[in-house]
Amino acid sequence: MSDSKNYEDSPFHPGEHMVQERLGVRDIEDWARKVVRPYLPDDHRAFHTAQPFLVIAARDKQERPWVTLLAGSEDFISSPDPQSLVIDAKPARGDALELALVDGADIGILGIELATRRRNRVNGRIRRGEAGALVCSVDQSFGNCPQYIREREWRRVEGEPAGTPTRGTHLTSSQQEWIASADTFFIASGHRGEGESPTYGMDASHRGGDAGLVQIENESRVVFPDYAGNNHFNTIGNLVLNPHVGLLFVDFETGSLLQVTGRAAIDWDSENVALFPGARRLVAIDIEEIVELPAALSLRWDASAESVRSLRLIEKIPESDDVTSFVFEARDGGELPDFQSGQHLPIELEVEGFEENVRRTYSLSCGPSQERYRISVKREPLGIASRHLHDNVEVGAILDTRTPAGDFVLPCENCPVVLVSAGIGVTPMVSMLHALVDERNERDVWFIHGARDGNHHPLAREIHEVAARRPGVQVHVAYSKPRSVDAFGKDYDSKGRVDGALLINLVGSPDAHYLLCGPTLFMAEVQTDLEQYGVSADRIHTESFGPAG
Repeated sequence: MSDSKNYEDSPFHPGEHMVQERLGVRDIEDWARKVVRPYLPDDHRAFHTAQPFLVIAARDKQERPWVTLLAGSEDFISSPDPQSLVIDAKPARGDALELALVDGADIGILGIELATRRRNRVNGRIRRGEAGALVCSVDQSFGNCPQYIREREWRRVEGEPAGTPTRGTHLTSSQQEWIASADTFFIASGHRGEGESPTYGMDASHRGGDAGLVQIENESRVVFPDYAGNNHFNTIGNLVLNPHVGLLFVDFETGSLLQVTGRAAIDWDSENVALFPGARRLVAIDIEEIVELPAALSLRWDASAESVRSLRLIEKIPESDDVTSFVFEARDGGELPDFQSGQHLPIELEVEGFEENVRRTYSLSCGPSQERYRISVKREPLGIASRHLHDNVEVGAILDTRTPAGDFVLPCENCPVVLVSAGIGVTPMVSMLHALVDERNERDVWFIHGARDGNHHPLAREIHEVAARRPGVQVHVAYSKPRSVDAFGKDYDSKGRVDGALLINLVGSPDAHYLLCGPTLFMAEVQTDLEQYGVSADRIHTESFGPAG
């Protein structure tokens, strides 16, 4: 290790540490200790058991990783306790993992809800339950952000028999077309070192983007880009130590599966990386075996075209040196779908140089009752979407969007609420502030925000004006590096950063719920502070974001 910090109880194994250190993101450690848990939180249990399918990663008898989908009848997934997830289903006939899900085997599970773009992951070991049910004993459980997930609605079909499975070592022309047109695939990777550790095992992960995400180099080699994510680097960290990898492509219209296993090579920084706009690195797969399973599932998915809504940009408002608000109304003048404060708006952008639309999600910064949508976007120097919005999208432009989504919302109806943000994390908090002021409720509300200075404090006037409309709402702003002119305008209340000590001093309520949004290190430090001061973990709610979030 390049530093002296003790990582014995880290949620990451050495391969993940190596990648994080190489890329300068080791500060994710403290945050991950909070969100990677050795059990299933209640909301994860409810999420997984409501799904019609799960993505499963495991190894075959030759220790090769594969990934598949398990689907069953309604309620085929259960969670009798926080340490267990029970799956009453088995792989389809001919599946590469048909005989691999045995007692003691490593398993990676991904629950993903394509219609709402939520996803949660579980890693553990297999044990057989009653009547042959598959039981995952949980080692780790954690959530993922909704970036790059294409929305799809699912439905069941009956009476369609599966076709004959086929195996091969080279991609057929039809299989190449299948992969080249995919906008979604799943990946299996894993690492098991000496001894026992909850960081060892298999991992099932999602990759998504525009059609053509995966490029075919030849009949036995494919390449895909790796974009900015949550900085855990679970997959890449696995591949650094063990290059064996599995891929799964789903034909959402027919329920067919295409499984691939092979060896991965990571291209960290060659000139080829620049050929994939927005990519941070490339992963090439040399294919060893292929399994095709026609109509293997009783599920079908439809792209959510009905949720697409064209919006017209009616205002473009500079909010600070690097943040601009974009206000939209329905193109046809009709009503916009309702949303809950704290949710995000998925948008699609036509960006020069990209054949397919660039898709991003931005938190809505307006109140739910304002009959318009507003997003407030920070211009990131390398952000494809944010630079395009700031530099090229003007009033009158038409953008395609989808229904607002997300589960970072107000957690209770009557409890005291503390909205805590830093930087551009202020956006969902402003939406929540509008909702709290508009509700018929006398509960206490604190709005606490940290910024660098007055030039980097978006929506400042609006926050104070909204808060002043209702008694019981208190605002506190901390500037870490205030300018001399900031003091004259009384734009901030304290100098320094927002931390747990400040929050406890201002709030002092053990019954309050704390909602945190901002950079991961900020949230990790604040959450650690709050828990040390005695705030229960179930009263701390977080929302992370990246340059495209």
